[in-house]
Amino acid sequence: MPGVLFEGGSFRAIFSCGVMDALLEQDVMFPYCIGVSAGAADSASYISRQKERNLNMLLRYRNDKRYMGLRNYFKKEHSLFGVDFVFRKMPNVLFPFDMDTFQNYAGDYVVVTTDANTGKPHYFHKEDVDDRFDVICASCALPVYFQAVHIGGGAYYDGGVSDPVPIRRLQRDGHHKALIVLTRPEGYRKACGRSDRFAAGVLRRRYPAIADNLLHRYKTYNESVQICEKMQEEGNAVLIRPSEPLSSFEKDTDVLRRSYQMGYDMAMNRMDEIKALF
Repeated sequence: MPGVLFEGGSFRAIFSCGVMDALLEQDVMFPYCIGVSAGAADSASYISRQKERNLNMLLRYRNDKRYMGLRNYFKKEHSLFGVDFVFRKMPNVLFPFDMDTFQNYAGDYVVVTTDANTGKPHYFHKEDVDDRFDVICASCALPVYFQAVHIGGGAYYDGGVSDPVPIRRLQRDGHHKALIVLTRPEGYRKACGRSDRFAAGVLRRRYPAIADNLLHRYKTYNESVQICEKMQEEGNAVLIRPSEPLSSFEKDTDVLRRSYQMGYDMAMNRMDEIKALF
């Protein structure tokens, strides 16, 4: 059976939300779903079958300082994002998450995180998600922007640090056909940027393995994208990605809405190919 993979990318993933909602509209539920960072957070609403939930949350709260803002660094979470607001209040009060439907999903939902001490990927599953959403928070915990998230005695960071496009994990889990949703345009290749070098320097003493990953993850990313492209060439994948660059921290809600619509339209245009994966 096929799987579906969702890359992260903070607000770039609104593109993926359009793809998810097209799938829900067509009642296409994959028996395996793996997501990284925002791709994991947003795909939870695909698994819970809550169409347009992600879009409506982002349009309503993107520019709310409780959601994202420097003052959150001075609160107990010491994060650019308001952890309690985003991962506790929003899903439990403001935009209730359908936990029953989520937990009744018959397939495997995989959340990619990075072990802060070893630097290796750690994969959580549907059964690990509760109403605190720590697992999903951990997958989104980009170093420096977030503190490491502590779960069951371990400390975890964003899954994109160690496994940014987890196509190998999807294959190891037995799924050799896939819908792959990336948030970078065709032709994009990652390089080690200034922000990666800065974050590595900040974390070098406490989490040396994370620092090393930040300096080398571009290689893992590029290799994984090549695997995805080869799968599509061989007829084993449908690869959907935006036709233009998207901003990770886009503020303009009109742009976010257009990015969502782009993902929706692309998925609808290729729905016959997507259904043929089954």
